[in-house]
This record gives sequence, structure tokens and C-alpha cells, in this order.
Amino acid sequence: MGQQSDKTAFTGGFSNPPVAAARAFRASMNAMARPSQVQEITGATPPDGVSVAAGSLLLTLCDPETGVYLAPDLDSEALRGWLAFHTGAPIVAAEQADVALGGWQELQPLNRFRIGTAEYPDRSATLIVEMHSLDVPNAVLNGPGVKDTARMQLPEIAAFQTNAALYPLGVDFFFASGSQIAALPRSIQVTVEA
Repeated sequence: MGQQSDKTAFTGGFSNPPVAAARAFRASMNAMARPSQVQEITGATPPDGVSVAAGSLLLTLCDPETGVYLAPDLDSEALRGWLAFHTGAPIVAAEQADVALGGWQELQPLNRFRIGTAEYPDRSATLIVEMHSLDVPNAVLNGPGVKDTARMQLPEIAAFQTNAALYPLGVDFFFASGSQIAALPRSIQVTVEA
């Protein structure tokens, strides 16, 4: 088991790091700038249980200064080793996380994640939520980066309404499924799809 875990840790990173990292970064920024628009993001082959999209985001967003929280549904020796080898990011408690990864239920309660401060609203967590799909809209979005309104699939509505009410504080979200991501920044207002 130890040898397999070690081997997994050394593989699955970006094959051409400068090019793949630039593409993944562009996809992640496009997703944040255009809430609800699904972006393709590839390049990583993370350990079992983690989507290509989430793995690619982790390689893009994390470095040795980025505290990562792994929710119990995805936390594994293989993923910890993979993250340590490819990013150097330390694993931390939810309350100290810069980036968190997990399924929606396993990331609860959201109020344990940092929401920034009045002086430094950017010192908040970014949550990567693993989803089964991104193609069944149940929410209407309104705000910066959205022309008129947009529709998006969210795991629930109330939590995102509460988060948006904290603006300029709050957390930002990426939703990952397969090789696709969509994002929901804290600045976006969310209502139920009619």
C-alpha cells in the first residue's frame, strides 16, 4: 500500500506545467469572471475520487503558502501525498483553510471557513465542491459578470443567499464535475429558479 501511495503521489501532475498551469488558471479566472458559465479545465490526474477539474484547480490555486482543507469524503493518504508532492500545500483545519475540497454535505457547516475581514476581504476561503453534474439549473444569478440573469445548478439555495449577504466578505465557490468547472463568487445574488 505504501509503495502504491508513493507512486500515486509522484504522478498525475501537469505534464507540461507552464502551459497546462496557464490554461487551467485562465479557465478558473474565466469561471469566476463569468458566473454560471461552464469551463473546461484539464491537465491533472488526481488520485481516485477527485475529479480532473478539482485536481487541476488544486494544482492551479495551491502552493506551499496555501492551507488546504480536505473534507472527510475525499481526504486520503493518496490525495495528501499528491498535493504535498505537486504543490507543497499544507493540510489544515477548515478554520485555517485558504482552499477547501469536498462534497457539499461534507463541507458543512460553511460558517467555519474564513470570510475575510473588513480590512482584508480577500483573506477568505475558496471552496471547491465536487458535484455529480453541472447541467441542471435550479438557481438564478444576478450581479457582477452576469448579463441580466444567468442560471446555474447549485447544491442548495439558502447557503448561497446567506453568503452573498455578507459581501464584501464571504467565501467563493468553484463547482467541479469531470473536466468541467463553474464558479460562484460571493458578490452574486442567488434566487430560486422559477
